[in-house]
Amino acid sequence: MADLLARDGLHFSHARRLWRALHRELVNDFAEGKLPADFLPPLVRWLREHARGSDTHAGYSLDVPTLAAEIPSADGLTSKHLLRLADGQEVETVLMSYPGRYTACVSTQAGCAMGCVFCATGQMGFARHLRPGEIVAQVLHLQRVLRAARSPGLRNLVLMGMGEPLHNYDHVMTALEIITEQRGLNIGPGRISISTVGVVPGILRLAEERRPYNLAVSLHGASEEERSALVPASRRWPLADLIEACRHYAELTGRRIFFEWTLVAGVNDSPDTARRLAALLRGVDAHINLIPLNPTGGFGGSPTEESAVDAFQLALQEAGYPCTVRQRRGIDVAAGCGQLRADKAKRTLTPAAL
Repeated sequence: MADLLARDGLHFSHARRLWRALHRELVNDFAEGKLPADFLPPLVRWLREHARGSDTHAGYSLDVPTLAAEIPSADGLTSKHLLRLADGQEVETVLMSYPGRYTACVSTQAGCAMGCVFCATGQMGFARHLRPGEIVAQVLHLQRVLRAARSPGLRNLVLMGMGEPLHNYDHVMTALEIITEQRGLNIGPGRISISTVGVVPGILRLAEERRPYNLAVSLHGASEEERSALVPASRRWPLADLIEACRHYAELTGRRIFFEWTLVAGVNDSPDTARRLAALLRGVDAHINLIPLNPTGGFGGSPTEESAVDAFQLALQEAGYPCTVRQRRGIDVAAGCGQLRADKAKRTLTPAAL
């Protein structure tokens, strides 16, 4: 931003003031009468000349999505926000409240090309990548929501919404550099998790570039056959290649990897499968998150019963792996893992589905 303004003869201090307005004060409109009172005349003149709505060819614009719908969950702790982008595409982002903190689940694409069979976003297909500003805008939107409610700001960020973050690698990394900037939103890199279905080139880039974020890998199968049936991307990046990339990442960065495992009744939830998973990950510094399947309209599987979840978890713990059963949040409004689909309607689920 400083370089941009300097090319037009403005001092660095104006860039600093503009940055603070955007990322600290959460200003989202530079129309006449809405500028901060302490903007000095050179900056005001620059904005009048260059900030020209959504026509980026005529100047510079803010990626400020329109709130199409806000759907609160009955749990009182989760809300889903349907955001409409400048071209009419819609994405969902989720705000989750925990004791003493708030977490945002953010989208990185409109739709998704990975096609995981149990995932609503995968079922809807791929529309386009989100620009860095469209990713950052989701975080800014939720910060405004929290500020209006006089609540503490976001502490954690998970890139587990719509889309595959490592399929949109460059835009995602640019967005995260903005989000972690200490003079801006200042969300610590250690509080940010990037979830991938197993895009091997992206994992290798994260390792080589020493990116400081947490890596979460959606696994869901302990053999190539099991995984390919649930995750079509495994045919492009086979399980053996994925595990090798994870080992390389762990060795190069020294960071623990979080492995996500969606439990589908009768498919991948037996203690024997858990033991094969433990053998697959032997030697990797891993934490395994178990997620009982969240229902979607395009997949007929059922979530694993609680007793079977406990047995699966116990088998992993006996093999020496830390293992957590993920809290199920916002299922009644289709805001849970795998349920995001840019859908305004509050879905009604039967007690059996829940």
